[in-house]
Amino acid sequence: MKLLRIYQPRNPLFWLTMALNVLSYALAWIAQNRALNTLGMLLVGGFALSNAVLGMWLMWRLMKTPATDK
Repeated sequence: MKLLRIYQPRNPLFWLTMALNVLSYALAWIAQNRALNTLGMLLVGGFALSNAVLGMWLMWRLMKTPATDK
């Protein structure tokens, strides 16, 4: 599988993956720069973990689909 298949700007999964990457950055920033209580850390950690799993699944689907742009 080629990693270049991930770049598919006409595929909505590509843009959803990019949005999840931005969300990952925001969650990491919140976890590092804010003083959160236990519930807050569990919520941010849960969102970050589910975001990572969903992002990997979308990347896998992008790599399995043939690239439409040449």
